Amino acid sequence: MKKIYLLLSLLLINLTVFAQQPYYNDINTELTTLTGIPLRDALATKITNTHTNTLSYNDAREALKVIDLDPGQTNNVLLIYGFSNNTCPTSTSDDNDHRLRSKNSFGGGATCEWNREHVYAQSQGTPPLGQAGPGADAHHLRASDVQRNGQRSNLHFANGSGNSGGSGGGWYPGDEWKGDVARIIMYMYVRYGNQCLPSGITIGGSNTVDSNMIDLLLDWNAADQVSGYEDVRNTYLENLSNTYGQGNRNPFIDNPRLATRIWGGTLAQDRWGIYGGGDTQAPTVPANLSVSGETSSAIDLDWDASTDDTAVTGYDIYVGGIFNSSSATNSHTVTGLTASTTFSFTVLAKDAANNMSAQSSSVNGTTLAGSSGGSDLFFSEYVEGGGNNKVLEIVNITGSTVDLSTYTIKKSVNGSASWDSTIYSFPASAQVINEDVYVVANSSVASPCSISPDDSTGSSVLQFNGNDPVGLFNNDILIDIVGTLGGGSSNFAKNKTLIRKSSINGPSTTFNIADWDSFSQDDCSDIGTHFVVLSVDQNKLLSEIKIYPNPTNGNDLNISENQDLSIEIFNVLGKLVLTDNVSTNKTKIDVNTLNTGIYLIRLSSEDGSITRKFIKQ
Repeated sequence: MKKIYLLLSLLLINLTVFAQQPYYNDINTELTTLTGIPLRDALATKITNTHTNTLSYNDAREALKVIDLDPGQTNNVLLIYGFSNNTCPTSTSDDNDHRLRSKNSFGGGATCEWNREHVYAQSQGTPPLGQAGPGADAHHLRASDVQRNGQRSNLHFANGSGNSGGSGGGWYPGDEWKGDVARIIMYMYVRYGNQCLPSGITIGGSNTVDSNMIDLLLDWNAADQVSGYEDVRNTYLENLSNTYGQGNRNPFIDNPRLATRIWGGTLAQDRWGIYGGGDTQAPTVPANLSVSGETSSAIDLDWDASTDDTAVTGYDIYVGGIFNSSSATNSHTVTGLTASTTFSFTVLAKDAANNMSAQSSSVNGTTLAGSSGGSDLFFSEYVEGGGNNKVLEIVNITGSTVDLSTYTIKKSVNGSASWDSTIYSFPASAQVINEDVYVVANSSVASPCSISPDDSTGSSVLQFNGNDPVGLFNNDILIDIVGTLGGGSSNFAKNKTLIRKSSINGPSTTFNIADWDSFSQDDCSDIGTHFVVLSVDQNKLLSEIKIYPNPTNGNDLNISENQDLSIEIFNVLGKLVLTDNVSTNKTKIDVNTLNTGIYLIRLSSEDGSITRKFIKQ
């Protein structure tokens, strides 16, 4: 499972060759001597006979709250097929969070909930799987975003590339999930036989050894290798001492080469190292690991390139012993680190056969001290809509109220090399408080962007096109920019809404489109708030809520309230780290899992939302 972004952090163990699991001790002879259909049938007997605890459909739901948890955020489940931020506007814009959902947000709603995805679609079984037996087998159930689950529906799996989605009249699970899907379908076929034929759920050419198998699944099994996330699920479900243990394992997770020995096709990894063939030599250990370029949230790593008998394909970087990220070269920048903290780094090398070296000698690096906020104001949203629907949003996370009388907004027509005109001067009395935004709009802004800017009079000269860079100036000095000055008619934002990513916490005079999320024309749905920052018009009742003790060095945070509230806690980079609820009968939330640091807590009710800061000591 070649997980991207957050999913890479789920590699819990070093995937070097390891010993065969004791689960298979009674069929050692079959594993080493049989191939083809006889091996398939031997595995079928094993996983059927050991499947002694049959889960109910409700049990399976609760099982996913355990086996689909992200080890780094144990209140959240990981979503198969990923997630598009267009379907969950309350999520942060960080791609990592798009694959997570609070384990308590199980339901059938259309927004920000998850439910059970039957990887082998219930209706495609012969007969249909239902909600018992194969329909409740946790080996093929996965946590899934509700809308993404609905989009997949009962579509057959088909080849594709990139992210998950419709493909060739079917459904492509995504580069980072196709191996998981292949191994699940193989398990369901071996466990339930003709009721769950691979040919009944996959589009592709039939296998010559077994016409019920589809060769595409063999390709996926080899290309997207097993992750620690799959191993953790497999081990939990085998153990009958666990509340939702079934007693059996998915053998194709334990050793993907078993699929090759049964059906042939693309040579898959031999995790047991007992079959021979293919590349088995690991690269050399990376040497001379060093750190440099420390900031408050990132550290640069460099090391000597490893060598291999075939070729080194990449490196895995570990922070404090837990997997962090991967790199194709012998240098990498580790981001998202906590300020004023010492971290231990190691690196290992790997090749195309997923042979891995031992980890390098560790080296320590310490991040610089952080700041309470950005150094100045910056653009948080840019709306280049139809007609006069031109809107700009500016955010303040400097830590104090900012007087706007010295600020102006200018534009460069058609990406010329100079600033041509001032398109907005703030009123003399204008100001923006800390953790708030200021919205300016053309005075003739219209539906669907009929918003109320903070300057109610608006400005008829607030006009720009998608190839007109705009700049925010303080005392006539450029401090932030959208677009590239002198970039010509690049149409960097034609007919688009751009929203600054929550990871950006300060202005920049160099435009980088990677710092922005792009949305459709005239999308003004997010105007007035920027991730944890809310509009000035906050409800009086909410403003009277007390949070204590603050700072807190305990496990509980008390919230004095007069109504039911949903709670979202964000770190200083805008990443959602905890969700909960309070009511008249429940006035405390457990913050024991949070690290020490500064957090923003958003409290929401039917009356609105408010954000406060608190410190965990």
